[in-house]
Amino acid sequence: MHSRFTLACLFGLVIAGATVSSRAAEPSRKTAEAIQTGPRDWPWWRGPQRNGVAAADQAPPLAWSATENVLWKCLVPGRGHGSPIVVGDQVFLATADHETQVQALQCVDRLTGKELWRTEVHQGQFETKGNSKSSLASSTPACDGHRVFINFLHAGAIWTTALNLKGEKLWQKKISDYVLHQGFGSSPALYQSLVIISADNKGGGLIAALDRVTGELVWTHERPKFPNYASPVILNAGGREQLFLIGCDLVTSLDPLSGKTNWEIPGSTTECVTSTVTDGDLIYTSGGYPKNHISAVRADGSGKIAWENGAREYVPSMLIKDGALIGVLDEGIAKCWRANSGKELWTGRLGGTFSASPVLAGDLVFATNEAGKTYVFKAQATKFEKVAENQLGDEAYATPTVCGGRIYFRVAHIQDGKRQEMLYCVGKE
Repeated sequence: MHSRFTLACLFGLVIAGATVSSRAAEPSRKTAEAIQTGPRDWPWWRGPQRNGVAAADQAPPLAWSATENVLWKCLVPGRGHGSPIVVGDQVFLATADHETQVQALQCVDRLTGKELWRTEVHQGQFETKGNSKSSLASSTPACDGHRVFINFLHAGAIWTTALNLKGEKLWQKKISDYVLHQGFGSSPALYQSLVIISADNKGGGLIAALDRVTGELVWTHERPKFPNYASPVILNAGGREQLFLIGCDLVTSLDPLSGKTNWEIPGSTTECVTSTVTDGDLIYTSGGYPKNHISAVRADGSGKIAWENGAREYVPSMLIKDGALIGVLDEGIAKCWRANSGKELWTGRLGGTFSASPVLAGDLVFATNEAGKTYVFKAQATKFEKVAENQLGDEAYATPTVCGGRIYFRVAHIQDGKRQEMLYCVGKE
């Protein structure tokens, strides 16, 4: 989840390829088109490289407000904490309107902010429980250049829906029944012909891969009966592409095409929200229940934890640059560690509470707190150095999207007790 919600050093390495909790079907016979996105796009959660890093040559402005450097703004009905994605001339985001009981996908024009379409994905049977900082639209969509995919918790189950770029539904698939604990916010991950979804929950979740074109189930991997909120992420680590999921007291690596287990170790907390990052040799996990925790795990399948500490990096995902691991703790403290050793290099006080993940653009980190204030500081190992502070809106739980020299902010304004979400495009003409 991209809004709030005992590491035991046990090296019980699961044999590579184990199928005790995993079953793989024959790969889908229908070949999907290649994923087609551009260098100025942000097509899914955490961006093109799945690590929160924007293109270095597309730096956004350092100053903005409700009136300064705002190219356009668009009203967003209802509530949601999922991030916007940007592909081609379109911006997509999920929303849940409690007045009409509609969960929808909204599409606006990238250049003007004009709403192009809004498609109802589910109607009625809204959940009323969960963490006060969760929403019923906390998943970030994913787009392959031909269709857009979105996950919703609806009527006690997780559903994935595919729409074309005109907003027409192509297919819809129930992934798993879902026992609500804090909420749901896992985002779909795209890989070759597949869309991959996780649905960890107390009733017994799973990871599922569907064919992008047909929605046909290709493989599933069963998960323990624990609540967990992390999104699946595919990264090149240990010399190969691996599908990682943290949480449920496990660090899990799967082959993304088959769903077979590469390796799996006890090395995470029960409940995680963040998406892991890697330097190619180590992957970095973090969680917040039942214990605050960050660890660095060898990505080669050796089952070794290189280092760990007790920082509370529960909700915002981390960044890595030039051997430095940078995190924004939930309580508003920026920290930097040496990635290979865990040695703390610096600490910087920001302010407020954070649910959104920081984004790296060039040599700068953009970190937005829950009150809509964005701190810009240098991504460097030497010292904490703040560059700018900017305010936009009164609430912000969604991670901002940075691409093409612009920032897309999903924020809420609160006036006379009424909450209204807006999507802003910040940039220079």
